[in-house]
Amino acid sequence: MATVLSGTSGALYYKPAGTSVTTLAISAFPASGSDITVGTFLGFKVNDPVTLAYPSGAGTTGAIAAGAVFVKTYVEATGIMTVSATAGGTALSASAAPTAFGTGTASIAYTAAESVGQVREWSFEITRSEIDVTTIGQTVSGTAPFRAYIPGFADGSGSATVYTTDDDTTLSSRLIEDVIKREQNGATMKLYIDQILSSGTPDDTKSRSIEVPVILTSASLNVNPDDGQSVEIAFRPSAAPTFDLSKS
Repeated sequence: MATVLSGTSGALYYKPAGTSVTTLAISAFPASGSDITVGTFLGFKVNDPVTLAYPSGAGTTGAIAAGAVFVKTYVEATGIMTVSATAGGTALSASAAPTAFGTGTASIAYTAAESVGQVREWSFEITRSEIDVTTIGQTVSGTAPFRAYIPGFADGSGSATVYTTDDDTTLSSRLIEDVIKREQNGATMKLYIDQILSSGTPDDTKSRSIEVPVILTSASLNVNPDDGQSVEIAFRPSAAPTFDLSKS
């Protein structure tokens, strides 16, 4: 008989809002130096793990190397970013600009969702709209005819209750602040139903989860003398969720 899950091994992982730029042209990259123009008032923070990718076929000799890097600096007002090979390391520098993008673009995006450590609970509801396809002229009988329906578009809504602390560098604090970020591109929830760890990291072949790009729609604060201070974050999908509900 299958074991009924208690939910105690669940978890919430998050990619912050404003940490995905997928439309970088050649002009965004330096011919010399370290400054990459990614856009103003995004959500990047120092030491964010990000991945730089160039379009297929681009010439990158002398350009800032693609791959997993870290945000060295980011200035919101100018949109200028520098990146380093390691967190807190020296900014990577270019001796030439990339070439031959064609119709493609480069991207810089938060590499992987990370654990939000102060989450009390999360919920996610999936719904389907219904389309009435009842026809007229049905055969009269002794009972009333029933309407007929077909399923329509899917939708979803979710929430997470997050404890607040006095450390404003935590991912939970960042999640709360992201509700009022103007640009929320990149915001993604990874909702673990039963998280199984391997060497301290989630083993997605053994865990079950829902990964969903989101818009953050509200933050409701709860402060009273008897409980820890908490914030309920509400969110909705900005694209279709990915369901990984099987174990291999």
